[in-house]
Amino acid sequence: MGALLEGLRVVEISSFVAAPLGGMTLAQLGADVVRVDPLGGAADIGRWPLAPSGTSLMWTGMNKGKRSVTVDFRGQEGREVVTRLASRAGIVLTNAVGRRWLSYEALARTRPDLIHVQIEGHPDGSAAVDYTVNAEIGFPLVTGPSEHAAPVNHVLPAWDVACGLYAATGILAAERRRSRTGEGARIRLPLYDVALAMAGNLGLLAEAQLGQERPRIGNHLFGGLGRDFALADGARVMVVALTARHFTDLCETTGLTATVTELERLLKADFSTDGDRYTHRETLAALLAPWFEARTLAQVTQALEGSSVLWAPYRRFSEIDLEGNPMMGRIEQPGVGEIFAPASPLDTAAPAPREPVPAPRLGEHTDEIVGELGLDPAALREKGAVA
Repeated sequence: MGALLEGLRVVEISSFVAAPLGGMTLAQLGADVVRVDPLGGAADIGRWPLAPSGTSLMWTGMNKGKRSVTVDFRGQEGREVVTRLASRAGIVLTNAVGRRWLSYEALARTRPDLIHVQIEGHPDGSAAVDYTVNAEIGFPLVTGPSEHAAPVNHVLPAWDVACGLYAATGILAAERRRSRTGEGARIRLPLYDVALAMAGNLGLLAEAQLGQERPRIGNHLFGGLGRDFALADGARVMVVALTARHFTDLCETTGLTATVTELERLLKADFSTDGDRYTHRETLAALLAPWFEARTLAQVTQALEGSSVLWAPYRRFSEIDLEGNPMMGRIEQPGVGEIFAPASPLDTAAPAPREPVPAPRLGEHTDEIVGELGLDPAALREKGAVA
């Protein structure tokens, strides 16, 4: 059984997170993704975090399984190499702006059925990044403790991640149509629209339109019962009761069934519903907290393991068991050394195990790719068109 996207070729001209993630998502499913960088690398070549050698761990993390070519974007011969590569592949993914020669209109002249995905900042073409979009959409003002006045940014670039996955989905949808009709596609994907769409899909925009301002509630789960609890040994756990069964099991495990039943009667509440559990979240949390405070993580684990309660300990990245997950595998990453790295989280049930493929060295496949185009890499290197 071959890889799901075997035979699909994508030219990626990108930097940072969204576009590289879109390309890597396809590469990990078997597509031949060729990342094209300017001479010396794009703006993300040295993006933190860094390995002791100075190699960017973000760059290597976002470009696993791709091939790499470096080309002079300023010279005509270098641009012709990229144009020919795009024409041969028929699919282009880019977040490069201000380069007309990389536009759909320019590249489609040599490949009328071209699929071209352009990631942008705002719908009007103006610049934006995840952190500015996040500020505009409103999430930092509903994140954090209720008493905190200033905005709280999220560490995870959620809109970049969603945008990259949307880009991969858009490419596959357009390629499916092309396989049926022979028709290409010009797709624009503004990062702002990705965040706005998700805020709408989650009900946050409708909530605001109806005059309800989302409050800051710290680590509580909005609309249900869920929050963090401190343990006797200094650890913390996140506990969530999404359903009536979860809540019943939580009460039984902590020995609070009778107490909570009486509280329910006194408050005239129905704790089988999300709304009443949320409304009385502080009272319920105050009842639960002493049980957790009196136990270590090992004791909480033993008590909750057999129940339906959703919970997990808070861990640092350094505490995650990487060997225990079949998605993770050891690779020898140039410039970094031997590390565990993820393959695709999609388990396609192929006979071969999922195995991560290292990111290339910058420009590693330049000669190979230029040769596939019928060009002489040595001659182009002599002219400075490729590196």
